[in-house]
Amino acid sequence: MAGVMPQSRSARIRVLVAEQAARRGSRVGMVDVCTAAVAALSIGGAGVSAMSRTAASHPLCSTDDISQQLEELQLTLGDGPCVDAFTQGAAVLTPDLRTGELRDGWPVFADAALEAGARAVFAFPLQLGAISPGVLDLYSRVPVQLDAEKLADALTFADIATLILLDTQIDETGATAGGMLLDGRFDDLGAYRAEIDQATGILTVQLGVGIEEAFVRLRAYAYAQGRRLAEVAADVVARRLSFSPDTYPDQGDDDA
Repeated sequence: MAGVMPQSRSARIRVLVAEQAARRGSRVGMVDVCTAAVAALSIGGAGVSAMSRTAASHPLCSTDDISQQLEELQLTLGDGPCVDAFTQGAAVLTPDLRTGELRDGWPVFADAALEAGARAVFAFPLQLGAISPGVLDLYSRVPVQLDAEKLADALTFADIATLILLDTQIDETGATAGGMLLDGRFDDLGAYRAEIDQATGILTVQLGVGIEEAFVRLRAYAYAQGRRLAEVAADVVARRLSFSPDTYPDQGDDDA
């Protein structure tokens, strides 16, 4: 008898996130990513902050008081693993905040985080090509190393958080307003990334702007039209939709 094919990491973690949403009786949201990550990684808590080089950054969700304090501390102080992960575009792993070298790098944040109750902090940038709209933070109350399996899981949680953040409207409570389905089905993340990357590149040429501004224009158009970001990107890639420098967010040139 043939054995059952093992479930892929991405599929397994998507199910964990969807199960959290089902428990809340709501659509999949950022809070479900954070809650599922805490359970799967046996970590103390998790939080996500929306971050930008051109606009004010702000916390989106946190699983407990400590993670909430960590999100607010880093955005207020302008330093810490979250800020470094966003700036560098790479995961920042801090297994013990009492390490002298780390305390030298984040002198104010390290002391404040320890006082809040965190001992280890891990930050993972939410990335889609050159776009990084935020950071997923994890913390532990005791020193801890993430082994290879947990690190891979954490990166997958960050991928799903990226998908949710970019493809849904986030209200003030951190709940999602539409977009994700109740049964937890997600678009293929690789294809999703590739198409939005391609659409953003096309807009840099059409608008004569950098990639960050092109992505802002793409997302603003999708929001104004009440459409999913992936759908608008597909139209741009297929040349059914084009932009011009004087196009307002709620306008576009429909070439269909």
